Amino acid sequence: MRAGLPREARIRRAGDFAAMRNASGRLGGRCFSVRYRDNGLGQARLGLAISKRVSKRAVERNRIKRLLRESFRRIRAQLPAVDLLVMARDHANGLPGPELLADIDHLWKKLVSQKSGPISKADSH
Repeated sequence: MRAGLPREARIRRAGDFAAMRNASGRLGGRCFSVRYRDNGLGQARLGLAISKRVSKRAVERNRIKRLLRESFRRIRAQLPAVDLLVMARDHANGLPGPELLADIDHLWKKLVSQKSGPISKADSH
């Protein structure tokens, strides 16, 4: 068995993705934009939205998704119980893996520090 991302750690339903677009907190970096909201499930879940606008080539979009899933898998235990929707920005196309990982790792750290501090208006529902 490979050490992948379990089904319960992924956002799969269209309704969950739609809810993320409407009511959620936001974080932004150079290559990625992250939306998040509490899920009450006791663990973080990941959803990815890497559009054709980022790259016309499926191989490039899939590379970005693989990097994001791996980064999430490594930090998942430290994240609060939130649903996360990660969207790639146009700037992510063609950048080397270490640069993409550094950008998303910075956003994970920002999320952890933000969610462990006082609750902001964006976090309340």
